[in-house]
Amino acid sequence: MTKHNRFAQRVFLFAAIYGILVLLPQYVLETRLGVPFVPPLNHPEHFYGFIGVALAWQFAFLVISRDVQRYRLLMLPAVLEKLSFGIAAYVLYAQGRVEALVLVFASIDLLLAALFLASYRMCRVNPA
Repeated sequence: MTKHNRFAQRVFLFAAIYGILVLLPQYVLETRLGVPFVPPLNHPEHFYGFIGVALAWQFAFLVISRDVQRYRLLMLPAVLEKLSFGIAAYVLYAQGRVEALVLVFASIDLLLAALFLASYRMCRVNPA
């Protein structure tokens, strides 16, 4: 295994573990999120839908980390997954619609998007 593959493997494994640790507890936090972040959720189906889809992606990251060459093309939608939250959070903050704390998690997602893109580039197969 090349050092580039090991890098990509570690990036996706870290992203998966981090994502599971951050997302899984949110399944039991719906009612508590309305306290520091007013107003309370008006559409819980969006909240649980987001958590479910985001959690599914964490398991995709685990799959990618197991064989980065085989699943290299999945790295591109993984970049989009990270950008979709990171960019949206910054736009919402600029509009005064989310708290600054959200930008911490958005920044982590944007960093992971960059690392995913770097992994994609590093793992390309060079024909002999």
